[in-house]
Amino acid sequence: MQTVSDFILSRLAQWGIQRIYGYPGDGINGLMGAFGRTSEPLEFVQARHEEMAAFMACAHAKFTGQVGVCMATSGPGAIHLLNGLYDAKLDHQPVVAIVGQQARTALGGDYQQEVDLVSLFKDVAHDFVHVAASPVQARHLVDRAIRIAMERRAVTCVIVPNDVQDLPAVEVPPREHGTVHTGIGFTSHAGVPGATALQNAAEILNRGEKVAILAGAGARDAGDELLQVADILGAGIAKALLGKAVVPDDVPYVTGSIGLLGTQPSWRMMNDCDTLLMVGTAFPYSEFLPAEGQARAVQIDRDGRMISLRYPVEQGLVGDSKSTLQALLPLLRPKSARRWRETIEKDVAQWWKTVEARAMVAAQPMNPQRPFWELSARLPDRSIITCDSGSAASWYAQHLRLRKGMEASLSGGLATMGSGVPYALAAKLAHPDRPVFALVGDGALQMNGMNELITIAHRWRQWCDPTLVVMVLNNGDLNMVTWEQRVMGGDPRFKDSQLLPPFPYAEYAQLLGLEGIRVEDPEQVGPAWERAIGAGRPVLLEMVTDPEVPPIPPHIPLKQVKKYIQALRHEDASGGAALRATLKQWWAG
Repeated sequence: MQTVSDFILSRLAQWGIQRIYGYPGDGINGLMGAFGRTSEPLEFVQARHEEMAAFMACAHAKFTGQVGVCMATSGPGAIHLLNGLYDAKLDHQPVVAIVGQQARTALGGDYQQEVDLVSLFKDVAHDFVHVAASPVQARHLVDRAIRIAMERRAVTCVIVPNDVQDLPAVEVPPREHGTVHTGIGFTSHAGVPGATALQNAAEILNRGEKVAILAGAGARDAGDELLQVADILGAGIAKALLGKAVVPDDVPYVTGSIGLLGTQPSWRMMNDCDTLLMVGTAFPYSEFLPAEGQARAVQIDRDGRMISLRYPVEQGLVGDSKSTLQALLPLLRPKSARRWRETIEKDVAQWWKTVEARAMVAAQPMNPQRPFWELSARLPDRSIITCDSGSAASWYAQHLRLRKGMEASLSGGLATMGSGVPYALAAKLAHPDRPVFALVGDGALQMNGMNELITIAHRWRQWCDPTLVVMVLNNGDLNMVTWEQRVMGGDPRFKDSQLLPPFPYAEYAQLLGLEGIRVEDPEQVGPAWERAIGAGRPVLLEMVTDPEVPPIPPHIPLKQVKKYIQALRHEDASGGAALRATLKQWWAG
């Protein structure tokens, strides 16, 4: 007899799902039993925690373009999923959560682990969250959850009570009133706005003398087209943090990241441009965009709700980024004057010299920027890079130079800690032939990343290329928040909240059977990267770094400078060390 659980797994496989990330529990025993019986090419990946499973599903979507699927039991398991699901929601990734629930007969009876899951998931999965109260619903709930996740690039959720999981399946609903008959057939999208809208957009861009382009993750597949547009218009390209891999960093007119973690060339280009083209981005910080009224603007996004959300645009184009740019290209006129482009290229060339100089500034015992700078030249082709939230994200944004064919991501909209290692693991499971690097802080690794090192140690022998390097900045400090306390609040570091307990990260990795490398000497950073990349097994690379080296944004308001000085005056020796490190960074820049 085929059960509802058997049918759900079969239907997911028919949709092309190959991997489900999760953690077992009695609320999904029926589904776990079905995994043991299934002949479908469907793998259950056991994470160390449900939050990690949701992070992995989000990363799977980011690095494959497919729907990510995670699974959890009722009650606490379902609750644990939420942070990872919000990460997917805020970064517009298609993820389906399949969640267990207590038996229908117990609901409403204050039963053990009974949680109102529809209410719990209603915000994070507001596009679609429903309970399978009958086997007849299973087909259309799975079909709609997958389709809506794909179409809306959203999180969806199917809740399956544990008694329903073991009921006989109904593959084809009866042809009668009150039933729903869904299908898996593919959907074709036009993807290109109308001719008049394209012509209007081209006119705005053609009239611009100083054109700036801002690319986000929504332009992931349109990198070549963006470069062509920039060449015709003599424009520079800045990248939102989630769009870091959209175009390579070795292109002379790519100004790099924008925003608090951005570059000086991006800041200056946005302040001086007279025309702005935004492609596939929801970059949130208006203070890093042109002043309102300064620039005429065109925006391309697949979701019309995002048009004119961050900056007032004259022409919004709702469509696929790649197809829309392809349709726009023949309408653009090459610009003969190249002074704007030349200015951008000079700025970018100087920036990379500045970044290198900052990375080489001495610190105690080591400058945290140096591992990122040294990695750039050593990244193997087709690498996938993940990063965690914190000061590591600053160095990743400013120092790491990606080449064509590489991919990279982090938690953008939610900016949650703890996503770097599970992201890397999901990337490796999806692409076992590609080198993967996770760049994380010690706070994120202690929070939950160390747990997924266990999963890496368990699985790495299945990969045709075992290269997976987790680099941890060991500075003993929750560093980004420390700098926020100083700069935004004017408060000295609060040691009780900020200082981390010491931990032997490299030794821990060795206990797991991984390679563990600890580096304190800056001259050994490059050789350590080479050793890690050629180790023939996953590596935990522990870089012991100075917490007082500041992550410097491209622009600091005077009021924040005053608060920073105020904070350092009230600190002990660390305040003086931070001030000296800041002055050295400014001098290098």
